Amino acid sequence: MSQFLSNCTADAMASAAQHLIAGDLVAFPTETVYGLGADASNSAAVARIYSVKGRPNDHPLIVHIASMSRMDDWAREVPEYAIALAQDFWPGPMTLVLKRSELAGDFVTGGQNTVGLRVPDHVVALGLLEAFERSGGNGIAAPSANRFGQVSPTNAASVVEELGTFLSTHDLVLDGGACSVGVESTIIDCTNSAPRILRPGAISSPMIEESTGLKVQGLAAVKIRVSGSLESHYAPNAKVLLSESPTVGQGFIAHANFKTPDGVIRLASPQNDEEFAQQLYSALREADLLGLSEIVVREPIGMGIAIAIRDRLMRAANQL
Repeated sequence: MSQFLSNCTADAMASAAQHLIAGDLVAFPTETVYGLGADASNSAAVARIYSVKGRPNDHPLIVHIASMSRMDDWAREVPEYAIALAQDFWPGPMTLVLKRSELAGDFVTGGQNTVGLRVPDHVVALGLLEAFERSGGNGIAAPSANRFGQVSPTNAASVVEELGTFLSTHDLVLDGGACSVGVESTIIDCTNSAPRILRPGAISSPMIEESTGLKVQGLAAVKIRVSGSLESHYAPNAKVLLSESPTVGQGFIAHANFKTPDGVIRLASPQNDEEFAQQLYSALREADLLGLSEIVVREPIGMGIAIAIRDRLMRAANQL
């Protein structure tokens, strides 16, 4: 079983950084979801991420860095609009896909000539990244801290529940509380003349266009593989049903203005789309803990982060 570091002091960050340098895994909170981190320059450590998660080897990882000043370590030919995005939204829930440098090995990029970079907006994540840099590290490769295709964890207890039996006694779990955003970062392809969204998140198309002055391109003919792009993903054991009325014995997730029918198990009642994102994954996990076989979700219909919520629910409902 992994250790808990619930008191995330400077000394604890320094210790966790040394674990990463030694090739161990460290699960840590970000504002989006918890990540399962390894030294992004250590092929053996990164291979353990794939093993612990049961993740296909050609599925690339996102490299987390402490600041945008480290972009040039990992990427080359960074366009001006990518720099504008980094200035406006980092630290934050945004991943930029760029042409990779020599530092970004095939074992991180899934064999592609691109790399995904992100500066997370969480005091524990940034403290860990800064301590890792001081120890000589360059970046932390970190997908979500769950088994591949399953529901991403938004608190430390969910990480241990999901991965505890797969982690070694040298691996760590940093407890930084519940994630504030709750769905994964927006992934933006920055390898062409204008940005395109490869995975929706809290950073929306209008925000990107205002930052860059460029129109966000469509997804036609995109061949870059990124996290969370499979048709079936983010799925609990229970079957997820969309746009249906819940019946007796089913779980129910919907905005607070939707009433709960008799005999239906209410899993979440968010007041707005931001709360919906924050509560979604923990509600899906709760359904599995309760042993429910079906969950009915009334999707949010708005723009912004509601687009990301609908994307995750579509994939969760498309269980293969």
